[in-house]
Amino acid sequence: MLKKHNYIGKTYEEAVNTATIDLQELQANLLIKKKEEKKTLLSKKVSIEVIEKRDIKEYLKNLIKSLLKDMGFKAEIEITINNDVPTYRLYSNNDSLLIGKDGKNLKALTIVINQMLIKEIGTNYHFFIDVNDYQEKNDRNIENLARRLAKEVKNTKIEVKMDSMNSYQRRLVHNALNNNKYVYTESTGEEPNRAVIIKPKKD
Repeated sequence: MLKKHNYIGKTYEEAVNTATIDLQELQANLLIKKKEEKKTLLSKKVSIEVIEKRDIKEYLKNLIKSLLKDMGFKAEIEITINNDVPTYRLYSNNDSLLIGKDGKNLKALTIVINQMLIKEIGTNYHFFIDVNDYQEKNDRNIENLARRLAKEVKNTKIEVKMDSMNSYQRRLVHNALNNNKYVYTESTGEEPNRAVIIKPKKD
């Protein structure tokens, strides 16, 4: 069960300040949700619900492990944190089945876990699930492909349209080429067939 704390103040800021002092945590380490605001002629009260992010990280780990167990998987989970975003790296007794064709099972697992978490905390919380570095390797492959195509566009001065990608994959391409001196990127098309075009910069 995820531990939730409730605080009340005359203002939102006062309630948050009370929470940080009581929990001895920086505000950045807390997930804060405004519950309600009550006003009368003589007073005003703001109530908030606070969850410590470290508790969410541990709750997510147990949630993933429990769901995998119900699905018949035995898995070890390793957690790494990058820019306050946790990645849950799974090492299971059947990685290929857990990943699925083109990562479809991994994507479905992430969606299910995300929906379960939203139901519990009432808001989005950014995290990644990977299986034996599959997602990380896939991300690197996309970035490397983008750089190779950028060199081709630089040399030929002819734009290249990449295959359709989801928003996360397109962002990888945009970020990989963001500071390139010779090319720039644009997204084109409608979901789910939206793609990235790599175009040459004018001299």
